[in-house]
Amino acid sequence: MLGRKRPRQKNESADESFPPQVARAGAALRLTISFMLVVVMVFLAVEGWRTWRDYRAAFASARDSVTNLVRATAQHAEDTIRQVDVVTAALSERVEGDGLQNIDIPRIHKLLVQQSAIMPQLHGLFIYGPNGEWVVTDKQATPALANNADRDYFQYHRTHEDRNVRIGEVIRSRSTNDLIIPVSRRLNNPDGSFAGVLLGTVKVSYFVDYYGDFKIDDKGALVLAMRNGTILVRRPFVASVVGKSLVNSVIFRKHLPNSNRGVVEARAVVDDTERLYGYRALTTYPLVVEAGLSRESIIAPWRHDLLKTGFVLIFLIVILVGFGLIVLSQLRYRMTMEKQIRSAHQTMRDMALTDSLTGLGNRRRLDIALADEIRRARRQDTSLALIMLDVDYFKRFNDKYGHAAGDDCLRATAGAIQQAIKRPGDLAVRYGGEEFTILLPDTHSAGAGRIAQDILESIRALNIEHSDHPLGLVTASAGITTCRPSTEDVTPAMLIKAADAFLYLAKNTGRNRWCSPDASPG
Repeated sequence: MLGRKRPRQKNESADESFPPQVARAGAALRLTISFMLVVVMVFLAVEGWRTWRDYRAAFASARDSVTNLVRATAQHAEDTIRQVDVVTAALSERVEGDGLQNIDIPRIHKLLVQQSAIMPQLHGLFIYGPNGEWVVTDKQATPALANNADRDYFQYHRTHEDRNVRIGEVIRSRSTNDLIIPVSRRLNNPDGSFAGVLLGTVKVSYFVDYYGDFKIDDKGALVLAMRNGTILVRRPFVASVVGKSLVNSVIFRKHLPNSNRGVVEARAVVDDTERLYGYRALTTYPLVVEAGLSRESIIAPWRHDLLKTGFVLIFLIVILVGFGLIVLSQLRYRMTMEKQIRSAHQTMRDMALTDSLTGLGNRRRLDIALADEIRRARRQDTSLALIMLDVDYFKRFNDKYGHAAGDDCLRATAGAIQQAIKRPGDLAVRYGGEEFTILLPDTHSAGAGRIAQDILESIRALNIEHSDHPLGLVTASAGITTCRPSTEDVTPAMLIKAADAFLYLAKNTGRNRWCSPDASPG
């Protein structure tokens, strides 16, 4: 039997070829399942991101809404009080000019009636004598033995020489029992002694009606309060809430001390409702306006959309099992999103290196550029100059003209600096507060001095009024330092410190000048 061949079994070749086909089919099945799982997971991730984006967009839209709402209500409140302020100022000048004892009462009465008729916010106009007696009003009849000497505003003006208009807490009118806001000012005799009080009263209902016209959610709120936190008007209007204090609220306790306007999410102290608030302190009068949209009203549409999206997502996942081509569209979608994200990152990076107020670079940009320029100057054996510049008496300017005017001054100063530097490689930044820094590559001491002089002259040429400055206009002082990194050990901190030292030297030797190691003040 040895050496004999084994007979070939029937269909042996077919049996041997079957296992590879099964393996390939199984691999294809596993690959398909894996592919679909990847697609589903990617789709869930994208939809989750979109849902989060919509959530943030809902709050961004709400922030815009409360910002616009609080701006409108603040402007309305300021205009309302300013009209009463102007009227009472004109009346007080006339009354004091004639003398309270010599005024023509019928004529003044007629004038008060005319003013009340054309100003819908007015509840009434009143002139009281030094003892609180009613001298003349816009009313047709004066109550017998009427006297307002016990009112808070009357007692205040009797003991204070302040001539500005004063806004008081809400009180009830003795003639009509309406809730009113007293806007009063002191009247003086020719010798400066107390002659009485001129009062204009604003109807609380005037603000209630105005706030009622805004279409906000049922749990939204509009508030007009005094700077000390006392509520004057609130929507929804509840009489018992008027006069309560907001001094312990998050806005008054944490945010108003730092900024006169802003947007904050907080829980209300009055009704314990969580809202997104926009707040704004009036620039002319000690009043604060708040506008709030409830968190529930912001989230409700998003939540409704989320439920709809969930159902649609489930449906699409089922469809995706049979349509593999969706993978391609999802890949394209992801590529588009990644491109947008990269663009957003680049935009954020640019914003991070720019001062939002002046449009110049910020301190972070200086730190990066200064280190780069020192290395470049060391390689190329060139000189490097740095100018530190500070606006003179800027705190006085802010105290005198206000922070808004201070911001305008800084923007104008930044423009003058930018105009004075000519080369593309020169860099001007806002170092902090009212201090600026100018980095001048490949510049020697004399060139830096000329540029510093040009900048100081450009700032003076702005001719910005500054009454608390000896020259009566805004000026600046500058300190200059130069170096040659290839021949000396130089660091960014050393350059900044040296320029800052010469800046203080310029300030200590009279301001409105520049100082450097090689030159006297310029």
